[in-house]
Amino acid sequence: MDGNADGDPRVQPAMRTRRAHRRSLSVATALALLCGCTAPVPQSDPELPPGGLQLVAFDSCADTLSGLKAAARQSVGPWGLPGSAPEWGFRGDSDGGPVAAEAGGARTGMPQQSGHSGTNNHEVGVDEPDMVKTDGRRIVTVTAGVLRSVDPRNRRITGELKLPGGGDDEQVRWAESTLLLHGDRALVLVPGGSWGGRPAGIVADDRVRPGAARPLMLLVDLTNTPTLLEQYRIDGTIVDARQVAGTARVVVRSTPRLIFPQTRQGTDGERLAENRKAIDAAPIEQWLPRYEITSAGRTRDGQVGCDRVSHPATYSGTSMATVLSFDLGRSELSDGDPLTIVGDGDTVYSNGGSLYLVNDQRWRSTPGWDRASARGQITEIYQFDTTKPGRPRYVTSAKVPGWVVNQYALSEWDGHLRVATTEGPAGDPTKQSSTVYVLRADGKTLRETGRVGGLGRGERIYSVRFTDDKGYVVTFRQTDPLYTVDLRDPAAPRVAGELKITGYSAYLHPVDSGRLIGVGQEATTQGRTAGTQVSLFDVSDPAKPGRLAQHHVRQSTSEAEYDPHAFLYWPGERLLVVPLQQTNGSGGALVLRVSDSGLAELGVLTHAASTPGSASIRRSLIVAGALWTLSDAGFMITDLSTMDRLGWVPLT
Repeated sequence: MDGNADGDPRVQPAMRTRRAHRRSLSVATALALLCGCTAPVPQSDPELPPGGLQLVAFDSCADTLSGLKAAARQSVGPWGLPGSAPEWGFRGDSDGGPVAAEAGGARTGMPQQSGHSGTNNHEVGVDEPDMVKTDGRRIVTVTAGVLRSVDPRNRRITGELKLPGGGDDEQVRWAESTLLLHGDRALVLVPGGSWGGRPAGIVADDRVRPGAARPLMLLVDLTNTPTLLEQYRIDGTIVDARQVAGTARVVVRSTPRLIFPQTRQGTDGERLAENRKAIDAAPIEQWLPRYEITSAGRTRDGQVGCDRVSHPATYSGTSMATVLSFDLGRSELSDGDPLTIVGDGDTVYSNGGSLYLVNDQRWRSTPGWDRASARGQITEIYQFDTTKPGRPRYVTSAKVPGWVVNQYALSEWDGHLRVATTEGPAGDPTKQSSTVYVLRADGKTLRETGRVGGLGRGERIYSVRFTDDKGYVVTFRQTDPLYTVDLRDPAAPRVAGELKITGYSAYLHPVDSGRLIGVGQEATTQGRTAGTQVSLFDVSDPAKPGRLAQHHVRQSTSEAEYDPHAFLYWPGERLLVVPLQQTNGSGGALVLRVSDSGLAELGVLTHAASTPGSASIRRSLIVAGALWTLSDAGFMITDLSTMDRLGWVPLT
C-alpha cells in the first residue's frame, strides 16, 4: 500500500492516529487494562524495515463496535464481505439465488528416535494435530466421524466413540477431523466450515440462517472405553493448533454473523448501500465469537468479551482470530481463556516458547485495492509468549512484504526469527521473487536485522526448511532452483549455493546435517508436472548442493506434497514412507530405503477396499517394531525388513 494516504477511506483523523501511536508504546499493559481504541489507519510503506506494528486493545464495547463497523463498511461489496460466510436473506424471492458458500527452535527439527514414531512435526517438542496419534502403548485415530483406540501389541481395537451427530454436527462429522494426545486424554478437533448447499432454517421472512457449521473441540477420556467428557463449540473454523506438554492452543478464525438483505434487483451501488445499512444495524453480539460448552448433558454458553479483543492499526473487519488455551490434564475444557485479534490468522507457527500468528492480509486483494501491486502484499506477524500455561501473553509484532507458503517458511533459532516470503503480482509470476528476512526476536522487539532477496526471479516459493544456521528454499515455475542460505550472520544472510533441476520439492526434510529429502513433482523443462518424485540432496557443502538420487513415480501425487504429517522417516531403519495416489484411482504407500547416496524401493503397500476410496493410505507410523499404515478401511501391519504383511485391524 502506498504511503500516500490521500483519498484512502481508512485514514483516521489525526487526533485518533496520534492516540493509537501513544498506546502502541505500552501495548502489553494496554492489553491487560483494556485501553486503546482506534478505527483503521493506513499501513506504513511495506518497503520500510519491519517493526513498529503493534496490537492495541479497544477502549470499550462501544469502541469495539464502532471500529469494526467502520472497517467493515469499507471492506463490504455488493455481495458481502470478502472471504466471509455471511448469512444471506432474499426478500420475496425464495426459489434460489446466491448462497454464501502451521523457547528456541529445534537444533535440526529431527527428534531423537524412541520405540515409536510420532507425528511429523515442524519443531521438536511442539505437537501438531493429526488424524492418528500414538504414545507407544496405544494408537488413537479419528476417521469417518469415529474415534478408535487400538492396542498395538494385541493388534485389536479396544474401544471406539462415534463423534456427536445431528444438527450442525451432521454437516461437519465427515470433515477432516484431527486430534491431540496427552496421557489418557485426547482432544478431537472438528474443523467446521461452510455448508455444502443452501442452509436449512428458512423462517417467515424467508431469511436463511445460519451460514456455516461451527467447529467442535471434544475432550475424550481414553482410560478404558473412550468416553466424551466435554464438548466445546465456537463460531468460525479451526485454523490450526499446537500442543506443548499438556497445554493445547487452538486458533479459530471467525467472521461477523451479518444478515445482508439482498435482493435480485437493483444495481451494485444499491446493493452496496443496503449492505452498509445492515452493517450499521448489527449489534456487537453479531461480531464477537460465541461458544457453547456441554458436559454431563448440560450446556452453558458465552461470548468472547470485548476486553479480550485487540487490533492492529489497519484491519478489514471481515474476520477475527481467537487463540483458545486448554489444559489437557484436566477433565474439563472451561471457556478456553480466549484471546482474540482482529485479523485472519492464516498461519500458525510455534517453537514452544513462542506462538506466532501470521496474517497475510489477503483482504487487500479485493475490489478497491490494486491487485497488481506488490506494495499491497504484507505479511503481519504477531508474537505471543507461551512459556506458561494458560492464555498467551502478547509480546510484539512485525510486518514483511509478500506472503508465506506455510508454517515452514518461519523458524525461530538463537533469538532470531527467519521468514521466507514471495512477493509480486499474483496474476503475473514472471514478476515474482522471494526473500528471506531475519528478525530479532528478543522478547521485546521483532525487528529486521538482515535480508537476502532476489531468490527465484519469475517464480514463487514451493517449500522452505530452516535447520540451525542454514536455510533451504525451493522456488519453481519451469525448473526447480534449490537455494542454500547461509544464516550464520543475522545481519548479512546470503545465498551460498543453488541447484537447478526439473520439477520441484513441495516438502523438505532433514536426514542429517548434510542431507535433505525432498518430496514433490517431477516436471518437464516447460514446467508441466509429471508425477511424484522423491529426491535425496547433498547439502554438506552449502556452496555446492547436489542431488544424490531421485525416485520418480509417473502419473501420481502424494499427500505428503501438501501435508507433511503424511511423511514418515524412521532413522533406525532408514525407512521413508509416503502415500501415493495414481491418476487411475489406485493408491498405496511408497516405501524407500535411504542409503548414504541412494534411494532403493522396497515396495508399494496397498490396502483392500471395502468401499470405494476407503483403501487410500493416508498415514504411516512405527509402533511395536512394525510399520503400520492407515486408511479409512483399517490398519495394515508390515514387517520393517521384509515388507511382509503381519496383520490387519479393520476400521469398517
